[in-house]
Amino acid sequence: MSRRRSLGTKKKIALLAGAATVAGGGAFVMANASNAAQTTQNAQTKAAQDSGVCQGLATALGNNQRFIEGQRANPDAQSEARIANREAVVAEIERKQEASGCAVGESAQDSQATQPPAGGAAQAGEQVCDGSTVTLSGEGGAPAASSNQFPVGTKLKVTNLDNNKSTTVEVNSVSGSCALLNNAAFEQVREEGSFLIRRALIEKVG
Repeated sequence: MSRRRSLGTKKKIALLAGAATVAGGGAFVMANASNAAQTTQNAQTKAAQDSGVCQGLATALGNNQRFIEGQRANPDAQSEARIANREAVVAEIERKQEASGCAVGESAQDSQATQPPAGGAAQAGEQVCDGSTVTLSGEGGAPAASSNQFPVGTKLKVTNLDNNKSTTVEVNSVSGSCALLNNAAFEQVREEGSFLIRRALIEKVG
């Protein structure tokens, strides 16, 4: 009887040791899974940044902030309403930055934003704003654009050279860049998941 109890004890110890090993292995697997999830999340964040999402949102934010600054510097009867509208757009862009894993509040100006207006020099059908990137203003409504180069009523054709999609829109307000598309117009030419058109062809067509 004593020998049987002794063997039973050894077996129990062996079983406990085996269970501990399995539990340890499970913890190791869980740790690896956690690390893999973190790696995937980091990769997704980097992919968002590499695809131009963060840069596009930063440019859109900068354009809207520049517009607000301009309205405050030279106010008119409608400036208060315009500023309130753009402040709501700024808040929406910052929410998109957070959701995309971008730095919230990061702002950048369009490459053409500091150039003086030159809309009168361009002829209909002529390429304009060479080298300019295009992003969205965050505003709703029918497809339209805003510009610091062309007066209200000017028609611009914007082509995304990465997917050959184009849209022709009318300038209906002032912004801090050559051609800033509203949400509806940007949807017509964007690449999925992108808030920036790096290779854009902009033509004055009317």
